[in-house]
Amino acid sequence: MAHPYKEVLLLASGDLRLAANQKCWPAQHAMETQLTAALAKQGYSVRRAHPYDPAKEHGFLDSQRLGIETFRGIDPQQPLIVAESVWQYSHHVLAGLTTHQGPILTVANWSGQWPGLVGMLNLNGCLTKAGVTYSTLWSEDFTDAFFENGLRQWLKEGTITQDDSHVQALADSHLPAADEQTGRAFGQRFRQQKAIMGVFDEGCMGMYNAIIPDELLHATGVFKERLSQATLYAAMREVSDADAQAVLDWLLAKGMKFNWGTDEATQLTKAQTLTQCKMYVAAVRLAADFGCDTIGIQYQQGLKDLVPASDLVEGLLNNTERPPVFSTSGAELYAGQALPHFNEVDECAGLDALLTYRLWNELGMSGETTLHDIRWGESFDTGDGEEFVWVFLISGAAPPAHFIDGYAGASSERQTPMYFRLGGGTLRGISRPGCLVWSRVYVLDNKLHCDLGVGEVVALPAAETQRRWQETTPEWPIMHAVLCGVSRDQLMARHKANHIQVVYAPYAAKAHQACRIKAAALAELGVEVHFCGDVKGLAAEEAQSQKAELAAALLA
Repeated sequence: MAHPYKEVLLLASGDLRLAANQKCWPAQHAMETQLTAALAKQGYSVRRAHPYDPAKEHGFLDSQRLGIETFRGIDPQQPLIVAESVWQYSHHVLAGLTTHQGPILTVANWSGQWPGLVGMLNLNGCLTKAGVTYSTLWSEDFTDAFFENGLRQWLKEGTITQDDSHVQALADSHLPAADEQTGRAFGQRFRQQKAIMGVFDEGCMGMYNAIIPDELLHATGVFKERLSQATLYAAMREVSDADAQAVLDWLLAKGMKFNWGTDEATQLTKAQTLTQCKMYVAAVRLAADFGCDTIGIQYQQGLKDLVPASDLVEGLLNNTERPPVFSTSGAELYAGQALPHFNEVDECAGLDALLTYRLWNELGMSGETTLHDIRWGESFDTGDGEEFVWVFLISGAAPPAHFIDGYAGASSERQTPMYFRLGGGTLRGISRPGCLVWSRVYVLDNKLHCDLGVGEVVALPAAETQRRWQETTPEWPIMHAVLCGVSRDQLMARHKANHIQVVYAPYAAKAHQACRIKAAALAELGVEVHFCGDVKGLAAEEAQSQKAELAAALLA
């Protein structure tokens, strides 16, 4: 719908942590300058809806309160852009966007430097769950035809037409009978057996999209055990130094490397690692005490001011082969099993991880799974011509089973001080080449949905891997991923979260079959499933219907 305005309002949602906002502000300022020029080219001026704060040394909305106060002074009909070149807390702007009546556009710069793409995707997922109408765009320099055409359409019509030709609803597809039977039988057992999701404080970093309403989760057979991070901290204090050392000794014996130094403020220290080992033991014991089948630790708020990062812990939990943990009475807990962990208490990822881990094990495959941030990507010639290779990156929760050489190929690097003041190490490695199934559970129209597809983890030259690490966050584990039949812009336009779930399959045909079986299992749980890209073995219902009509006509 056309609007009479020739001025566009601009907002920038930021982090809650001052150090992050200050360090990332130059990139945001540069991006806003480019975006302003792009709008001027189309005949529109830009006005920031909130000023740069010289005392804070940045111009981000850094709290929900500031966001609400800013929206009080905004014309609710005026076109509005939320511009992101950094990680942001979506609840800083969500309240105002839920009542804004004018066209809304979310924009990010195509850069790996700071997680602006990640922040925008999280905000998009939150808006989707909240039922807010929005459009979205991204660009390297805001002069390319894709961006300019999309911006022009949004300015004129208040919306952008995106390419979703890669999406096929399960309801419009025909699964092989054996796959559907296997998946639905698993789904029935999953729901009947019921499971407990341990949530160590809900709603990390304003991630409204990561909270599954209880009534939707209950329909799948999963129920939340709401736990406190204070409980985890208290349990850590009960773990002995000897138990922590035993975990570390196990990791060292497996060949894992720790990049230790002596400066607590800027380097990873052995003391920080041992504290992380105590968190690992405490988390497993608490999960066992409450009978949890999967757990999620928030960390970024609360625990960040008490103990080192949780990321090493999360990666260990997600691995079937991991340091043994014993109860205070001496019994090994979750022996021979992973305890699926969902980073940043992303409950959508938690449901996906638990279902995937169990299903893959039933299908005779290794079920280690993790979420990653959709951080960035570029085209690269992998040997068969240029392909778009994504940089999937997460702060440490990837399991060593995903890495080249497993634990021997893993290292622990200090988390960046601007996000992790008290340090702690990651679980870092390069994901091994192989076939994968990817997915994302999300909430839309108060229903659970899941997009899923297949892909491949590719091997890149060492120099290219290092370049991509340096363009993003070199302390974090990395996956070089190619998604079959899904372009860069199709994924960005469609995806409803900053996170994507990944799991390996032993070969391509098995990945396609497992994807189909997983779709049937999710459908049995009441989830609306959408295949994205090239998933082999599907037949469109329309084709089936045409064949039936033809057969009926011949018989007549």
